[in-house]
Amino acid sequence: MYMDQDFDQLATEPPTAAGRNPEQVLHEVFGYESFRPLQGDIVREVVNGGDALVLMPTGGGKSLCYQVPALVRPGTAIVISPLIALMQDQVAALRELGVKAAFLNSTMDFEQARATEYALATGKLDLLYCAPERLIQPRTIELLHNASLSLFAIDEAHCVSQWGHDFRSDYLQLSMLAQEFPGIPRIALTATADERTRKEIAERLSLTTARHFISGFDRPNIQYRITPKTNANKQLLDFIKAEHEGDCGIVYCLSRNKVDATARLLSSKGYTALPYHAGLSAEDRARNQERFLREDGVIVVATIAFGMGIDKPDVRFVAHLDLPKSLEAYYQETGRAGRDGKPSTAWMVYGLQDVIKLRQMLEASQGNDQFKRVERQKLDAMLGLCEVTQCRRQVLLHYFGDNLETPCGNCDTCLNPPETWDGTVAVQKALSCVYRTGQRFGVNYVIDVLRGSENERILQSGHQAITTYGIGQELSANEWKSVFRQLVANGYLRADPEGYGALQLTERCRPLLKGAQAIELRKDPVVRNTAGGKSSTSRRSGQNVRDQITDHAGWDALRACRKELADKQGVPPYVIFHDTTLFDMLERRPSTLEELAEVSGVGAAKLEKYGDVFLQALRSINSEA
Repeated sequence: MYMDQDFDQLATEPPTAAGRNPEQVLHEVFGYESFRPLQGDIVREVVNGGDALVLMPTGGGKSLCYQVPALVRPGTAIVISPLIALMQDQVAALRELGVKAAFLNSTMDFEQARATEYALATGKLDLLYCAPERLIQPRTIELLHNASLSLFAIDEAHCVSQWGHDFRSDYLQLSMLAQEFPGIPRIALTATADERTRKEIAERLSLTTARHFISGFDRPNIQYRITPKTNANKQLLDFIKAEHEGDCGIVYCLSRNKVDATARLLSSKGYTALPYHAGLSAEDRARNQERFLREDGVIVVATIAFGMGIDKPDVRFVAHLDLPKSLEAYYQETGRAGRDGKPSTAWMVYGLQDVIKLRQMLEASQGNDQFKRVERQKLDAMLGLCEVTQCRRQVLLHYFGDNLETPCGNCDTCLNPPETWDGTVAVQKALSCVYRTGQRFGVNYVIDVLRGSENERILQSGHQAITTYGIGQELSANEWKSVFRQLVANGYLRADPEGYGALQLTERCRPLLKGAQAIELRKDPVVRNTAGGKSSTSRRSGQNVRDQITDHAGWDALRACRKELADKQGVPPYVIFHDTTLFDMLERRPSTLEELAEVSGVGAAKLEKYGDVFLQALRSINSEA
């Protein structure tokens, strides 16, 4: 663990003085001039003692919605956080701001826990972070009853939802806070919740009378791109090399074996790539996560076990080598990119095999029929996003009940609008072939029949004699794969999860088979590289953050200064200052502490701690320029 709680300091220094207004706290402690949209309204609601349910996109500034009220209201704010890494991260960052923050979790020994509990009981803390399973223990409840409390903040509140992709049973018991502490305001926060999930959160946490604050889901700095899977490893390497060489990123895979293999591949190509999945020891996972948070240019290859609560602001890309099982999961995972507001990429390859694998996993799961039905619908919605011809961002936002009036101009379908073609005849051939081969075979076999292959399996089955044999030679195997992928995505075919991916007709395909309905299909895009090696999509969107820097030597010097301070403090570099603060510093070139105080993200505590060091670094930069 990169942080040790300084309990002696906590015991001797008073908490951050309450009594200031929210704007003062925002400026003096956090170094920001003004609240983002909705932040101010949420803060005032909680400061005035009201309950709130907050839905705000990842990177939208959710933490400030409870951290500022915690410093305005008297008493200690209790923050319920699901992950140890997250709470330690947040506490480290708050300590750097001069805020009296601590955590209670399973990594602490008896003496540390007792010292923290004493600091709470004696009013020495502004914020205390606690895991839900720790909070609901009778001993903890008793401690809280004997303390002066300002508010409860329930982070990652979607964990309470049975339909969420990271459900936590401990969250269900947090409704008792309303009965045990009726006079203490509660704020529940999440980045991922459709209308049904929001309603469930409100009911399960006894927040039915709370005011709802719903910010838009849009993350305009993230460029969404989805492309058919041909050679996933080569596609990933080409993407990173062309657009994100030296950048920090996350690569998601469905299986542990694939995580390990992909991490080895990237490492063999000279990248710092680390695996992360539940099959690794706790020590290995902690070490790899630590390196990801502290070092520059690290790529984590992970299953969905990695990511919730990861607050690293400079993740420049999130890549998916396999299809996520829902748009909720996709949004949550891609939302880990570009938390600093700088251009970032959400890149994915997918194929029909992904669909088959996910459906097999779903049908084999322990969930009841209702659960499986909902999950099938979610997977269908995810497939729909992959095959759309209109703006992907519009489709994604619409799913969450958020409307984008005009196409975004920063997704692949906007930057390179897909061509469509009249697929009516091809679709009839495809559906007929599935039917005439008995709906017992997977996509590759059916394509071989359509293209007239003379392989042994076809000859043994006698399918060289059926009417659809060889009638599809006008399309390549990859073009047929695209046809079948779209037919599955649009619900005309289904991949039987119990029959090893055998294709089966659905009721919906009848009009197509009968010729009563025409169908337009999208052509798979051909990615052409520009002379500079970057795809036209990337070039047109100004994707690379480094392209925005004119003084590279100055940028490197400020980052080196930050890294040295971070290593001394034992915290990730972004805890000292975010990249956005360094950008602003490089642009403004302050020469005095007063001028440095005007830089976004430089609060009073950090100005005092690091002001002289960074002014010296800036003077060195200016003298060399």
